Amino acid sequence: MPEKIKSPILILIVLIVVSLSAAGGVFFFLQKEKAKNVALQEELDDVLTRLRVTENKLDASAKSVSDLTVKLDQAQGQVSALTSELEKERADKNEALARAEQMRMALEEQKSLRVNLEQKLTEAKKESEKLQSQVKGLQDEKSGLEAKIKASETAGQGVELGKIVVSPETETAKPSVAAVKPKKAAQGKVETPKPAAALEGKILVVNKDYNFVVLGLGTKEGVNVGDLFSVYHKNKYIGDVSVEKVHESMSAAGFQSPDMNTKVTEGDKVVRKSQ
Repeated sequence: MPEKIKSPILILIVLIVVSLSAAGGVFFFLQKEKAKNVALQEELDDVLTRLRVTENKLDASAKSVSDLTVKLDQAQGQVSALTSELEKERADKNEALARAEQMRMALEEQKSLRVNLEQKLTEAKKESEKLQSQVKGLQDEKSGLEAKIKASETAGQGVELGKIVVSPETETAKPSVAAVKPKKAAQGKVETPKPAAALEGKILVVNKDYNFVVLGLGTKEGVNVGDLFSVYHKNKYIGDVSVEKVHESMSAAGFQSPDMNTKVTEGDKVVRKSQ
């Protein structure tokens, strides 16, 4: 074969071989890229699947969060209600404690008042016993005086005795001059009666707690509610008392001035003031 024809054939063969090699390489690379694409597609599908799963989980979580939010709101409402109830219970408790304290103080005050009343009752009983003893003594004295008066009347001296004024704690009887009938004098003249003496008596009991005294004069001696008596301590005038209650043989009179509380004593003389 001539050299001119042989050379182009060789070149063509080389080109064909090179083309085949290139095509094989391209096919190899295409297959490799296809495999990569398939792997990437599978990986993408897996990612999408996991993404969908994640989205589902996210939706479930969002729903759970929503439910939890609702439950939290409900719980907060319950907490607020419980807090209000607790505050109300605390306020009621404090009010109850305050009332209990007030009741305790009132009870203590009542106990103190009861003790004071019992003490005053005891003192009143003692004073009553003392007054009863004094009344009994006065009654005995009165009985003795009445016996003496009766004996004087039976003796007969031409004088008719009227009402006798008995001053407690004394053994003397004073006839009321207004009740004495006039008698004839030796010369046959009628004597003029002397002015009636002022009613006198003594203080039997002094009650400084309630500012009153008990006089040994009563309705028998003509004492009336509202009568004023001057009080004399050792013949010294110290003030007046006003009769507030009257009994048969004694009467109660209140002080006319507060300072008498420290001045008057048992046994002081009283003289009724003229009306």
